[in-house]
Amino acid sequence: MKNFVKLQKLSKGDQVAVISPSAGLPEIFPWVQDLGLKRLSEQFGLVPKEYPTTREMGSSLEDRAKDLMDAFSDKNNKAIFASIGGSDQIKLIKYLDPKVFTDNPKPFFGYSDNTHLHNFLWGLGIPSYYGGGVMNQFGMNVQMFDMTVSSVKRALFEGGEFELKASLKYNDIGLDWSKKDNLDKQRPLEENEGLFWDGEGEVDGILWGGCVESLIVQASTGKYLPSSDDIDGTVLILETAEDIPEHWIVEYLLTGFGERGWFDRFQAVLVGRPKAWEFDQQNSKEEKSKYRKQQRETILKVVREYNPTIPVVQNLDFGHTDPQVVMPLGGKVSIDTIAKKVRLDY
Repeated sequence: MKNFVKLQKLSKGDQVAVISPSAGLPEIFPWVQDLGLKRLSEQFGLVPKEYPTTREMGSSLEDRAKDLMDAFSDKNNKAIFASIGGSDQIKLIKYLDPKVFTDNPKPFFGYSDNTHLHNFLWGLGIPSYYGGGVMNQFGMNVQMFDMTVSSVKRALFEGGEFELKASLKYNDIGLDWSKKDNLDKQRPLEENEGLFWDGEGEVDGILWGGCVESLIVQASTGKYLPSSDDIDGTVLILETAEDIPEHWIVEYLLTGFGERGWFDRFQAVLVGRPKAWEFDQQNSKEEKSKYRKQQRETILKVVREYNPTIPVVQNLDFGHTDPQVVMPLGGKVSIDTIAKKVRLDY
């Protein structure tokens, strides 16, 4: 099992870096970014600092890599936040100097395409937090979700154990960011279906994983993936993005993990509630429920081909829907299938 450094918790008044290592969408929707920065400042008491490419759409990989390394190198920055995800971050990794990060380990927050940075840090033994996008979660319409706020505070300041319970309601329907007034409108909420449990046992492990689409690129690239020995004793986390992928895509990724022998090494599998609505695919409530059910069945089918008993818990509150809990990658998690509890250690 891989060893991880222990990161320092923050204090109110600390400076944090805000970067855009994938897409520079803050340039296009500055009011959303501004709201996220305001929440970091007013709700969490932090002092955000942006970098040259934070609000630059189409910036070069080299420039983004420089900002990322500058952000980690700056001793005044106590944590790093990604504005949002994107689609090309895998190409950024080759420009990063690992020594910059091992000499300056600090918490990194982001999700989706930021899976690649999380995996990079994980490989260096540096924990990070999967979730907490500045534009998405901090810039949430009207107000942040209470569950998100609680988990972010645990990650930033408090530490300790956090039980990952199911929210009563959830959101995956967006409001158009190009209309600034939408930030004052509540996103629609729907009844959550709760957690879906399968498998047996009381297990614990170290979290590894991220967004399915990014993990597919990681698996195709190969050179950045953890070794099988490092995977030993881990708990896999998975969630799908707003492209609402067909189920065979998830199946192929998990089949690849199975053929590597990783389901004999994973202690459990945790799956975030899949996003099933997007502006170009406005599914009905019934269509969304059907999509989620089919994804659950697909995941369970593949996992059970390789391991008949490990716990699989699905429809958890992390990933591309809200409320979103930030998941402590490189941190400990315990899963009790009898008590039906998932506990994260921040």
